[in-house]
Amino acid sequence: GGKPLNVEGRILVSDRAHIVFDYHQWEDGVRESGLGKKAIGTTKRGIGPTLASKAYRSGLRVGDLLEFERFEEKMRLNLAALEKAYQTEFEHPTYRDAPKGRIDIDKEVARYKAYAAKLKPFIVDTVELMHSELEKGSRIMIEGANAAMLDIDYGTYPFVTSSNCTIGGCLTGLGVPHTALGEVVGVVKAYTTRVGGGPFATECLNVKGSEYFDASKGEDNQHDIIGQHLETVGHEIGTSTGRTRRCGWLDLVVVKYTNRLNGYTCVNLTKLDVLTNLPGGKIKLGVAYKLDGKELKSFPSSLQTMGRCEVVYEELPTWTEDITQIKDYDKLPANARAYVERIEEVTGCHCKYVGVGPDREATLIKPAPTRKRKAAA
Repeated sequence: GGKPLNVEGRILVSDRAHIVFDYHQWEDGVRESGLGKKAIGTTKRGIGPTLASKAYRSGLRVGDLLEFERFEEKMRLNLAALEKAYQTEFEHPTYRDAPKGRIDIDKEVARYKAYAAKLKPFIVDTVELMHSELEKGSRIMIEGANAAMLDIDYGTYPFVTSSNCTIGGCLTGLGVPHTALGEVVGVVKAYTTRVGGGPFATECLNVKGSEYFDASKGEDNQHDIIGQHLETVGHEIGTSTGRTRRCGWLDLVVVKYTNRLNGYTCVNLTKLDVLTNLPGGKIKLGVAYKLDGKELKSFPSSLQTMGRCEVVYEELPTWTEDITQIKDYDKLPANARAYVERIEEVTGCHCKYVGVGPDREATLIKPAPTRKRKAAA
C-alpha cells in the first residue's frame, strides 16, 4: 500500500527485448515436470521457451507492441500452435480464469493491448541510447543476472540457463562493442553455492563417514555441519525461487575457468564474514581436479567426466574474530587475510573488493598484491 514510484524516464525497455509470455511459463513447467528425476531445476519462469521462440523466429519483441495489429496476429498463431502441440489444458495459475481446456485468446490479446499503451513511454532503441551515452563519456554499469557456470555455452550444460551470462552476453545483450568495456569485476562468494540440479564438486553433503557428518540429519543429500553453517549464516535462499541453495567449499577451478571466459580485471569477494567461526577450525579450498590420478588443465565440458573427478583441497585455519565492523583490509585477522591472498595466488585474480558483512558499506578495498620478482640467474 505504499506510494507508487514515478519511474518514467528512469526505467527503459529495449524494443528488441523478447517478451516472456504466460504461455512460455506454462510450457516451461510442463517440460520440467515431464523430465521427472532428470529435471534440470528450472525456475519455471518461461525463459527457456521464450528463447526457443526467439531461435524459431516466432518470438514477439517489445517493439512489436507498438504495431499491435501485427502483434495480435502473431500472438494468436503462437497460442493456437501451442495448444495444438500439447493438446492438453493450460493449468498454469495464470490461466485460472480461462475456460477449462483452453486459453481465452481474446482475453489475452486485450490484456496485452492494455500493456502496450502503458509501456509505450518506456520503449526505446537501446543501441542508440547506449552509444549516445558512451559518446558523452557517461559511466555505465552492466550487471550480470546469473552465475557464469549457468551460461548456455560454457556452463554446466544442460544444467544451465538459456542465454549467455558470461561477458559475451553484455555485448550481444546491449549492442555495444568489446572496445567499450572497461573494468570487468567478477563477483565471487567466499564459498560456493548453487540452486537446482547439476554438478557441484565441492558440495558439503552429509555423507556417513565424512569428517563433518551430522548423524542427526541422516544421509539424504542434506548439508553436513559445514554446509548447514554456510546455509544458515549466509541466508542461502534463492532470490527468485525461494529454494535453499546448495552450499560447499570455494571451488577455485571454477573461478579460474570463469576468469578465462570473462577476463576479470579484479574480483569482488563477498560474504567472507560467513566463514567466521566455521565448525572444525579449518577452511578447505578446492584448487584442482584430478581424473585417473592426472590433474586437469581446465573445467571439463562433460558431466560424466566431472562425476569421475576428484577434488584436490588445500586447508587453511579459520578465525573467530567478528569482522563485520572492520573498515581496513589490513585490520582483518591474519587467517582471514591468508585465505583471501591464497585465492589470489591460485587464481591470479586481484580480490580488490572484500565483503565482510551484509551492509552496503561493509566492503573493504584491498591493495593489489605485490608481484614477486624472479631471482636473477
